[in-house]
Amino acid sequence: MPKRTGVADLPLHTGTVPRWLADRMRDLGRLIAESIVENYGKKEFLVRLSDPLWFQSFGAVLGMDWHSSGITTSVMYALKCALNPIANEFGIYVCGGRGKFSRETPAELLQIADRTGVDGNMLSMTSRLCAKVDNTAVQDGFQLYQHNFIVTDEGDWAVVQQGMNVSERAARRYHWCSSNLRSFVENPHTAVVGENCGDILNLTDGRADKTRNSILELSHENPDRMMREIRQMVNPSSSVVVPSQLDLFNPPPAPVDLSRFSHDPILVNSSRDCIMPRHHEVLPEDVDLKRLGAVLATAYESNPKSFENLLLTPGLGPRTLQSLTLVSEVINGTPSRFRDPARYSFAHGGKDGHPFPVPCRIYDESIRILGDSIEKAKLGDRDKLECLNRLHTTQLAVEEFCEPLADFDKTLEHEKSHSKEWGGRTVGD
Repeated sequence: MPKRTGVADLPLHTGTVPRWLADRMRDLGRLIAESIVENYGKKEFLVRLSDPLWFQSFGAVLGMDWHSSGITTSVMYALKCALNPIANEFGIYVCGGRGKFSRETPAELLQIADRTGVDGNMLSMTSRLCAKVDNTAVQDGFQLYQHNFIVTDEGDWAVVQQGMNVSERAARRYHWCSSNLRSFVENPHTAVVGENCGDILNLTDGRADKTRNSILELSHENPDRMMREIRQMVNPSSSVVVPSQLDLFNPPPAPVDLSRFSHDPILVNSSRDCIMPRHHEVLPEDVDLKRLGAVLATAYESNPKSFENLLLTPGLGPRTLQSLTLVSEVINGTPSRFRDPARYSFAHGGKDGHPFPVPCRIYDESIRILGDSIEKAKLGDRDKLECLNRLHTTQLAVEEFCEPLADFDKTLEHEKSHSKEWGGRTVGD
């Protein structure tokens, strides 16, 4: 059964993704999706997409700005361009998009139903319900402007949609998954990602069942009678006592002391919700320095020859291993690994130069090596893919037994000093 799995609050950023990055995001996004499906199956890929923290980390490893609202649009567009051309054999379709493209989702789902035999009418209704819940039943000040519906040829689905609050300059991303949803109108979400903007009207709260039933009953009442009663309720001289409905409004959460989160700067609750900070640059407190240290130790302190033999890739250098280790973690990591999405920007940087320009030559090497491993796996030779997966295992071992701590400033200095050598580019180039 389906369930809304999370919500993310993000600073609202404007701008475009340059073609040189968009093409790389498409190619690496497809390969990561294929690797997850190859290792864990199609349902697991939908579960990953429905985790707001994994999604944020995925966008960061693709070279997008690690925390901005633009990750949602750019990542989903990249996946749509990457997966739909191979959907007949891959079995995963991406529908919808931003603005007018979101309204094309029902028609796209009916076309997919004709090709695969899934219930297109049910999926179209599900798409509309997910949008209605987040836009109407939950009135939190964010108006939906993007809706993506991801569906497999077996009928499993996930939804990633985003709303905008212009006055607060903030975006809120909502995640759904067909696993474990029991009701669209009572506690359907497992997580929502966004910044608290005050009181909200939440008719999906479990405590609002009486109010939902009352609204349903009111819809059947005689309009003249309803108008008479409303006039009585708003008349100050009326003796009618109006029952309080304040319990429908969720009070803002108490302020959280960020200093308590030495390695978890992103606010997260048990439902995988998260709140991304406003600052654009990557700061030391945004990153779990122990985990980043394990990545760097895996890449730079191990014997390069052993990894060269392991991956069967002549000339593979430490910097490419750094990227591949983070890519391997995105493919194989458990949910607890993604509480600091900023760390994944140390794979391929960010288009705005935070934490450093996108190293295009390293990015291309990551695509080439991962692509080659997947192609060999399709032919029955899984050795190279398993070697890439073991990069994450190696990282975990280093993290557990060596407890390395990254020097944040020296790491950034190293990246920037080699940026030209590695083909570093930003959106302004």
